[in-house]
Amino acid sequence: MKKRLIQSLVCFLLDLLGVMISTSTAFSTKAVRIVSLAPSITEILFDLGLADRVAAVTDFCDYPDEAKRKPKIGGFANPSLEAIVAARPDLVIMTEEGNPLELYRRLQKLGIKTYIFRAKRLGDLPQGIRDLGGVLGIEDTAAKRAADMRKKLAALARNAKTSALERHARKALFVIHPEPLLVAGRETVIDDALKLLGLRNIAADAGIKYPKYTIEEIIRHAPEVIFIGRGPMSANLSKSLMKRLETLEAVRKGRVYYTSELLYRLTPRTLLGIEEIANHLKGR
Repeated sequence: MKKRLIQSLVCFLLDLLGVMISTSTAFSTKAVRIVSLAPSITEILFDLGLADRVAAVTDFCDYPDEAKRKPKIGGFANPSLEAIVAARPDLVIMTEEGNPLELYRRLQKLGIKTYIFRAKRLGDLPQGIRDLGGVLGIEDTAAKRAADMRKKLAALARNAKTSALERHARKALFVIHPEPLLVAGRETVIDDALKLLGLRNIAADAGIKYPKYTIEEIIRHAPEVIFIGRGPMSANLSKSLMKRLETLEAVRKGRVYYTSELLYRLTPRTLLGIEEIANHLKGR
């Protein structure tokens, strides 16, 4: 029993060392065939002008339109190892959250170079792009893009401080799905965006990132502004939700806004999602 525990610990440490090496060291040969294992990664690669080097993507990589025409390797959480190998990648890029660690281990055993993109929060994105650029041999391009993003984030924060809305709608709620009622909680990009704009997410005190909420909890916290992410059924389902929340100031004063899904992925377009929310709030 003790021997098995020691062996397991050694394997874990070796895996961890492999991950650290793969995420901190530039690869010696230029990756001309890249497989992306996440929609966010695909967006970033295209944004950096690497469309011609993307060999395959997941079934959920739908932006830009050109990404939809790339060969597919399966789902985000369950990509096909066989399809990845068939794409003959020089480099596979995966995320720390969402992609299975077991897949990373199997790729390592096959000798397939793998890089883990570690940015999870809004503030991590510029540096994450810089690091990725270093791995892909486009340091200058990535550094310029990251610097541009930092400037835009700083400008959004400055504008929020002088916004009249910051005084009128401090408490906010972001509804991911109306029924069942799922909201954005702590340690999410959405929470980061709300904070950047001077709003306080009422679900930030929940113990998980995307908690299920009750009508009673929302009424008790009394958000002054409510955002609802657009989805195939959000409009119809949210009518029932708004009916049940009609006593709230946010509903009575028309501070309920439908937003796109730009904040659901951590990419350069996330900034457009923040601008979208800021525009909803102008003059309110």
